[in-house]
Amino acid sequence: MRSILEKREWEKRVVLQMIWLYCRKQHNTRGELCKECIELSGYARERSDNCPFMNSKSFCSNCRVHCYQPMMREKIKNVMRFSGPRMIFYHPLTAIHHLIESKKENRNV
Repeated sequence: MRSILEKREWEKRVVLQMIWLYCRKQHNTRGELCKECIELSGYARERSDNCPFMNSKSFCSNCRVHCYQPMMREKIKNVMRFSGPRMIFYHPLTAIHHLIESKKENRNV
């Protein structure tokens, strides 16, 4: 079992990878995030840093409390919908790890 700090860092890294992929493909950026995606990335990092449920949840979507403001929640949902299926091509190890963790969570519910 990973420590909460490791879990937080993993979650932040995965979300950032997804935001980078989304921004590159949807906003046609190269080498840097657009202003909107920088804002979303910072917001997601802040939410993760302050999450009181990190030890009992696997992913934000499985959390009983949704701490994102409605506008930011919609933005991160769009990023996840777009980037999620593409992660296997751009970050295959991360995608496989996510699938394994999801299966574990489903067994424990």
